[in-house]
Amino acid sequence: MDKNQKYIWGAVIVAVIIIVGGFVITKKTSAPGISGKYDDFAKCVTEKGMTMYGAVWCPHCINEKKAFGDSFKFIKYVECPDNIQLCTDLGINGYPTWIDGAGKQYTGKDTEILTDLAKITGCELPQ
Repeated sequence: MDKNQKYIWGAVIVAVIIIVGGFVITKKTSAPGISGKYDDFAKCVTEKGMTMYGAVWCPHCINEKKAFGDSFKFIKYVECPDNIQLCTDLGINGYPTWIDGAGKQYTGKDTEILTDLAKITGCELPQ
C-alpha cells in the first residue's frame, strides 16, 4: 500500500468515526419503550394549564422529563435560568416546580410524577 492509499484510508476511517459519533451524540435520551406513549396524556396536562419550571442541570427535572419520554415535547416547559425574572416573580425556589392555570404550585419529585399529574389534572394516564 503506497502513502496516498494510507492517507485515503485514514481519511475514510476518520470520517466514519465522526459520522457514527454524531449519531451517538444527537440520539434522544428518552426512556426506552415509551416513545410517544404519553402523547395524549402530555397534551392533556398542558391543556389543563400545567407548566413545568426547571433547569437543564437539575437531576429531578431530567428524571421527570425522561418519565414522559418523547412525549415531553407536548409539556409546556420554562427553563428558569433562561427566565430568571419570570421564575422569581412566580416565587419558584426549587426545581422542578409545576404550576397550574390558577397559579397553584406543586413540587415535582420525579418518582410518580405521571400519577401525581393525572390526579391533579384529571388526565387519563395510559397503562
